[in-house]
Amino acid sequence: MLLLLFLNMRPSVTLFLLLSMVMLMLGELTPVRGDVGTAASYGPPYLPTKCNGYDQDQFPPSNMFAAVSDALWDNGAACGRRYMLRCLSGPNRPCKDSIIRVEVVDQCTDPCPANFLLSTAAFTAVSRLNDAKINVEFAQI
Repeated sequence: MLLLLFLNMRPSVTLFLLLSMVMLMLGELTPVRGDVGTAASYGPPYLPTKCNGYDQDQFPPSNMFAAVSDALWDNGAACGRRYMLRCLSGPNRPCKDSIIRVEVVDQCTDPCPANFLLSTAAFTAVSRLNDAKINVEFAQI
């Protein structure tokens, strides 16, 4: 049945669909699973934060945390939220092939340069460049 459907399509459409299916099977084409935004790096000092002030215990042991822009801050409800995040693109091809999990510990102060300001550990896990602004795909978990 599927073969008959392909045979009745224009050759260019058929080729596109077949290549897309092969790429999906090989993991080269990933369907979108989250929102798209931007991320940049920020370094210490990380304290105080808007979530828990000077409490050093607020940071996850992995040091994978973030400050978020007003669009994600949600009047402070973002504190403690966790996001999965991966790099999509940026200047000079910065992306590493990794997906990270970060926890929100702070609000990015205005003007915020990105949706996420990632800790140094988090940013270097997804980007080869330390000072780039990158495009990311993210989803709350």
